[in-house]
Amino acid sequence: MSENPPPPPTDLRAGAWLLGAFTLLTVGYFTLPLEWFGDRRPVLSWTVFIAALGGLSWMMVAKMVGVMRGTAKRPVAWLAFLIFLAMIIFSATYYALGSHKAEFAGLETRLDALYFTVVTLATVGYGDITPAGQTARLVVVLQIGYNFVFLAAAAGTASRTIRGNVERRIRRDG
Repeated sequence: MSENPPPPPTDLRAGAWLLGAFTLLTVGYFTLPLEWFGDRRPVLSWTVFIAALGGLSWMMVAKMVGVMRGTAKRPVAWLAFLIFLAMIIFSATYYALGSHKAEFAGLETRLDALYFTVVTLATVGYGDITPAGQTARLVVVLQIGYNFVFLAAAAGTASRTIRGNVERRIRRDG
C-alpha cells in the first residue's frame, strides 16, 4: 500500500481553485482603495479600465482558442473566473464613477455597483440605480457590448466544454 493518498479528482481541485479565486477577487473588490480612481484622476482611471479590459479580453480569447485547439487546462474554471473578473472590473468602474454624483443616481456603495453590474449583465432592466451622466452611459454601453461579444462567447465555450465532458463520461461509463 502506498504512503501517499491518491490526488483528488480534477473537478474537485478545479472547484477549490475557483472558490479560492472568487473569494480573493471579492475580498479585493471590497477592500482595495478604489477612491484613487474617478473624476479626480480621469487619465489614470481610463488607462487602468482600458488596460484591464484589454488584458481580460486577451485572456478570454486565449482560453477559448485553447479550448478549440484542445490544449486548454481547466477551461471551465478559467472561463468562469474570467467572467467573474469582468464583473469585478465593471463594478469597480461603476463605483469609481458613482463617486461623482452626476454620473449615477442611487449608486452609493460597492454593493450597489456590483448589483448594477449584475443587473446590466442580465439586461433585466434598471430600477433604483440609473446611469445619469454621459460617462456612466458610455460604460454601460461598453459593458453590454462586452457582454454580447466576450462574455457570451466565454459562457458558450464553457457550456460546450461541460457538455463534451459529460458526453465523454457517458460513453466511457455506458
